[in-house]
Amino acid sequence: MRIVVTGKKGQVAQALLERGPAFGADIVPLGRPELDLASPERVGALLAAARADLIVSAAAYTAVDKAESEPDLAYAVNAEGPRALAEAASSLGVPLIHISTDYVFDGSKDSPWTETDIPAPLGVYGASKLAGENAVLAASPNTVVLRIGWVYSPFGANFAKTILRLAGERDVLRIVSDQVGAPSSALDVADGVLTVARNVLSEPDRVDLRGLFHMGAGGEATWAEFAAEICDWLRASKGRTVTVEKITTADYPTPARRPANSRLDSGKLASLHGYRMPLWRASLPGVLERLA
Repeated sequence: MRIVVTGKKGQVAQALLERGPAFGADIVPLGRPELDLASPERVGALLAAARADLIVSAAAYTAVDKAESEPDLAYAVNAEGPRALAEAASSLGVPLIHISTDYVFDGSKDSPWTETDIPAPLGVYGASKLAGENAVLAASPNTVVLRIGWVYSPFGANFAKTILRLAGERDVLRIVSDQVGAPSSALDVADGVLTVARNVLSEPDRVDLRGLFHMGAGGEATWAEFAAEICDWLRASKGRTVTVEKITTADYPTPARRPANSRLDSGKLASLHGYRMPLWRASLPGVLERLA
């Protein structure tokens, strides 16, 4: 498989570069300045020159709070850019896998979100990502949209890296405890993306392998529980003791509202693509060892 992935410095792109060889995949990252989704005029020519068997749309505007004051840029990168990618993929006759987010939901549901639930984003970031989903699915029927959430990894900026840094500076961390999701290692996400890629390439006529899927780690946690697990690992491995103090969302106001429930039901992906992400607690130590 020769796979072009957009967003070459992002967590998912970096994880795909690492995990690709295990799947026999040649990963070709494309990103700025060569490929800028905010100015997608060159997308078609770049993708044609890359000679990809499949395209992964992983680049995104992910500054959730900043998006509230930069809606035009968020929509350009998260909606219009992916639309151009899907149109180019369709003209080249290759599948597209587009990475989306749990933030398309408002978090009001008590149980994990399924693909049939109606999205209702709380902010510009989620709304722009939802627009991107709709754009790529409309542009090409040979598209898979994978919603993921709470991604961390050995690469880039993420919650796990931030907690480790703060734990080296403070003895007490105040962390939100009324938002729940499933911390997802980007390496596990990459394994899922590569599994889906292999499936859609090997069965080009399977319509049911295309469309919308959720891909979340096993188990669930609040941000405070996620942080506490990191601090437990830090105490056991490094002898450093840090206390996690639980706070509410109201105690930590941000420009953008976050969904209280970000859990994703991944049963459809497991049934049709045969992939289920590991339990989040099982994947965390390996990433922390690399980060530390």
